[in-house]
Amino acid sequence: MKIATQKMVVKLGLSVCLGAVLSACAPMMLGGFAVGTMVAVDRRTTGTQVEDEGIELRSANRIRDSLGERGHINVTSYNRQVLLTGEVPNAQDKQLIEQVAGKVENVRSIVNEVAVMEITSLNQRASDTLVTGKIKASLVDTKDLFATSFKIVTERGTVYMMGRVTQREANRATDIARGVDGVKKVVRLVEIISEEELQSLSTK
Repeated sequence: MKIATQKMVVKLGLSVCLGAVLSACAPMMLGGFAVGTMVAVDRRTTGTQVEDEGIELRSANRIRDSLGERGHINVTSYNRQVLLTGEVPNAQDKQLIEQVAGKVENVRSIVNEVAVMEITSLNQRASDTLVTGKIKASLVDTKDLFATSFKIVTERGTVYMMGRVTQREANRATDIARGVDGVKKVVRLVEIISEEELQSLSTK
């Protein structure tokens, strides 16, 4: 797929997501065309993308069953690495949700960034969603990055970056994210690949 076409597709997807009050941008929301397109430009294999979606769904359901209404938890999986964010009332619950997620099928590793504190307000979550949308839009506007190479999560102003990217791409995306209003900190959880690997992926 040509670079210009990829960026046009990503911009279309982002415009739909941002138009929906910057709600979570899941490919399924965009219909069959977008699902196929997002799979095509993602650097994970199709099978891994499906696994990640399953991991997120199963982990969220099991955490909800175990935690009840005691906390606010987000589960994000990229290449079977699970990022846990949100808030719980005590350290025991933080450990509990990590144990629950760790038992989910196909999980490779877990990064537990859940805070022990009061649950954030809806205004804070809306602000985080807005920050994520701005970062994605900024990545789309660059000429040397693909927004679909990154999965962006924002929690209380801290931005988490996941993806399979080169060191150059990771540094560039970090600089872009740090320049967005509302960003307090950027945490990189990316898998670094070589420029040669990137070239190989680009020609497939």
